[in-house]
Amino acid sequence: MATIHSYPAGIFTALGFIDSAHSREHAMICPNCKFEQDDLGRECPKCGVIFEKYRKPEKKDVKEEEPSAKEMAAIVESGGFVREMLFHVEPDTNPLYFGGRVFLFVVLFVWGLKFIFSSVDSGAVMNSFFHLVNLPFHEAGHILFRPFGRYMTSLGGSLFQLMMPLICMGAFLVSTRDPYAASLAFWWFGQNFLDLAPYINDARRLVLPLIGGNTGKTSPYGFHDWEFILREAGLVQYDRALAQFSHKLGIIIMIVAFVWAAYILFKQYRNLDLRSGNIL
Repeated sequence: MATIHSYPAGIFTALGFIDSAHSREHAMICPNCKFEQDDLGRECPKCGVIFEKYRKPEKKDVKEEEPSAKEMAAIVESGGFVREMLFHVEPDTNPLYFGGRVFLFVVLFVWGLKFIFSSVDSGAVMNSFFHLVNLPFHEAGHILFRPFGRYMTSLGGSLFQLMMPLICMGAFLVSTRDPYAASLAFWWFGQNFLDLAPYINDARRLVLPLIGGNTGKTSPYGFHDWEFILREAGLVQYDRALAQFSHKLGIIIMIVAFVWAAYILFKQYRNLDLRSGNIL
């Protein structure tokens, strides 16, 4: 068996085979079985490992190259970033989750058709359950915009009512990467335009019941938001036209949301994971 003199001095220490505390005494610890020996041979007398073939591969720091600013700009300009954000789907879609999404889509689609085919004067939107969902955000908007003056306090109710669905949509797209949920939030955004249309239309008639049981006619000036907003802006004579615009814009947004949601469901259907072990 060869001795330490058979190899250049320090090679075993450099390779990590020699414990530095015992290197002067030519002690060696086998890298395989940790057997300590005095003789620096070619192989371990206990486990037989050949030292030259046991050298551990060096770890290399491999860093993923991040795209440069120019490459990111090219991605954004090409529309790839937007498409990925709006139409991202999971590689494997759970059938139970998919079934729940389809059920929710059908419910909102049927409910949405009722809103779409109703008129501003029908009261279908104002008398629906969804009006009660929108109302707290409307009232919260008055409080949030109060520091900006009386006019913005009145307008803030309608603004925040419209902002809330957009905030949810942005959260679904950016935080959870769930464009299907974002499409439903976009549907809610459109529904809020329909919800506001009868209120705008009532700016001169002042017959809609307000919170507290009053109407615009029996309330002090400024209690009816859209009477105050339009009169102060000198646009009260256009209340009917603005209400119709809000109603039609809401319909367009809801239809776009339905198409968006349906496309996401189609992509998820193509990615259904039907393996029995992944159903739950």
